[in-house]
Amino acid sequence: MKHTFETKVYFSDTDNYGVVWHGAYLRWLEMGRVEFCKEMTGLTLKELEQKDILLPVSNINIKYKSSAKLEDIVVVETEVSEYNGFTATFKQTIKSQKTDRVFVVADVVIVAVHSDTKLYRRMPEPLANTFEKEIKCPALV
Repeated sequence: MKHTFETKVYFSDTDNYGVVWHGAYLRWLEMGRVEFCKEMTGLTLKELEQKDILLPVSNINIKYKSSAKLEDIVVVETEVSEYNGFTATFKQTIKSQKTDRVFVVADVVIVAVHSDTKLYRRMPEPLANTFEKEIKCPALV
C-alpha cells in the first residue's frame, strides 16, 4: 500500500535562495512515515510510545532532484520497500501535485527501540505484522 498526503510549501520551508530548504523535506518524509504507520496499525506515535516502542531512523539515503518553491503543493508518497524482521525500509517520494515533477526520493531505514533506547531484538507487534503484510502484498498483484 502506498500512503500519500499533500502539504503546501510555506515561507518557513524556504531558504535565502527562494526554494525549499533541504531540512523541510526531511520533516515531510517523517510526517509520511508517521501517518503511514498510524493508518496501518491504528496507533499514533504517542500510543506506540505508551507501549514502549520508539522508531528512530537508523539510516537515510536521500536524493534531491529538483526544488519545490513557495506555495507549491507537494505530495509525499510512502511505502514499505523492505522488511527483515529487525528493520523496515520506507521508499518515499516527494513530488509536485501540479506537474508530478519529483523533488526528492529517499530510502529511510527505521529500527524499534525501548524508551530506555535499548534495541529490540525483533520488530515488535503490531508493526512486525503490518510490515510483513506490506512486503507480501506487492507479490500478490
